[in-house]
Order: sequence, then structure tokens, then C-alpha cells
Amino acid sequence: MKRLAASMLTLLLAGCTTVDYDFSEAKRPVAVQQIAAPSGKVSAPRFGDRDPHEWTGKTPWRYPIHGTDISKYQSTVDWQAVRGNRISFTFIKATEGGNRFDDRFAENWAAARAAGIPRGAYHFYYFCRTAKEQARWFIEHVPNDPGALPPVLDMEWNAASPTCKLRPNAAVVRSEMRTFMDILERHYGKSPIIYTTVDFFDDNDLRQLANYPFWLRSVAGHPDEKYGPHPWTFWQYTGTGAVPGIRGDADINVFAGNESAWKQWLVRNKVR
Repeated sequence: MKRLAASMLTLLLAGCTTVDYDFSEAKRPVAVQQIAAPSGKVSAPRFGDRDPHEWTGKTPWRYPIHGTDISKYQSTVDWQAVRGNRISFTFIKATEGGNRFDDRFAENWAAARAAGIPRGAYHFYYFCRTAKEQARWFIEHVPNDPGALPPVLDMEWNAASPTCKLRPNAAVVRSEMRTFMDILERHYGKSPIIYTTVDFFDDNDLRQLANYPFWLRSVAGHPDEKYGPHPWTFWQYTGTGAVPGIRGDADINVFAGNESAWKQWLVRNKVR
């Protein structure tokens, strides 16, 4: 979910970000392979990737449930094509800080549901606004849909921000996160998911928030290698993937369990 400065645009890019770059016209193959289990039954999709990591050990395609996350930078999404290529869930950027709203959120929110894809909304945290302000801003813009995925709090350092270089200490960060998530949980009735990166996780000792579900970014190794034994629900394994129906680079994620565990998780979270 990070974007680097303009002089480094050819390096790794990802979806949950605040920097206004548009790569929707990037060109590359978008083939999706089907990875079969020994029985011959298809167990997981394997998407194309513009800049793939050489995976060893626990690979992303050992997990059958894959999803994506998007913002306005993906431009218009063909959600029917996305669903037809075995994308099982999506997280859609809604808000940032206390005064920014993703221009395509409403469009994507409605269209993903119409295509039958479980979807949730995410908020990109801004360290120069209070947690209460940001929670109110999110609630103002994201419908309280009982059938949606839980809301997501996107926590990462944002060195590219032109307006906020603040880096609070770890205790303050965790306190503000709890405040934000408590407000959202009271409003939406679901425990929010924490999205984060390796450096932010370590800098702020987010292991102390293990009672929340985590969505971990790790594009150069399995989360077990980068975060240790910390539990996770979703894993973002690339920011340069190819998903039919999405133009340009796509973030791709997996759910931690098999098909049965996924169905049970949806039921527990009242997702329809």
C-alpha cells in the first residue's frame, strides 16, 4: 500500500495510499492460472504479476481464497470480470484523515455488491488529526451495511505526505488506534481489521493489539517470516499483480484459511 516519491515510481507500488499517482493504463498480461490439488480439483488461482517475488516455502497460492483492494487509482473496475476470475473479496478505500474521500468509493461500493463480491471499506490514517475526528469522517461517508465486511484501519508511516510528517510514539499510536476502532465497532457492530506493514508493526509493537484481526502486508516473504508467529486473517502478497477487470497494477491478498474456514468467517461476521 505504499507509494514512493516521484523519482522512484518504478519501484514497488501498492493500493492503500495517499499519494496521487494514477497507473490505471499500465499494460501487461492478465492471465490467471488455476493451481490444482493432487486430486485434480482446482484449489487456488494464481494471478499474473508484473514484478513477482521468487516465493519459497509457504506460497500465496497454497491459499484458495484470494481478494483485492482498490482505490480511485484503479479507475473504472469491471467487477463482473473480477468476480469471474475468482476474486472472493475486496476492500475499497473510502476515507483518509479527516477531510479526504475517495472519488470512486460510492461507485465501487455499489458495483462490487452488485457483482456479488463481499466488500468492506478502509480508512487511511493521518497522524495530524485525532482518532475521533477521523472516525467521525469515516462514519459520515461509509454506509452502515450489516452485510459488509468489517471496516479496516490502514496504519502505515507516510513519509511522502506533503502536510504531515508527525510520527507519534508507539504508546500514542496504539491508544489512538484503539479509540478509532472502538468508535467504529460501536457504530458498525463489527471488530475492525488492522492493515499494516512490517516496519510500522515493529516500530509500534502492534503485537499488543492481537485481539484484533490483522491484514498484513508482506510482498517478499510469508507473514510468518516477517512478523513472527503473530496471527493474521488476510495477507497482502503483491502490489504489482494482474487481476482481469482491473487495469494496471493490482494488490492481491489471501485469506488465512480454506474454503470452509472462509464460509465460517463470513457467517461469524454476518457478511452477505
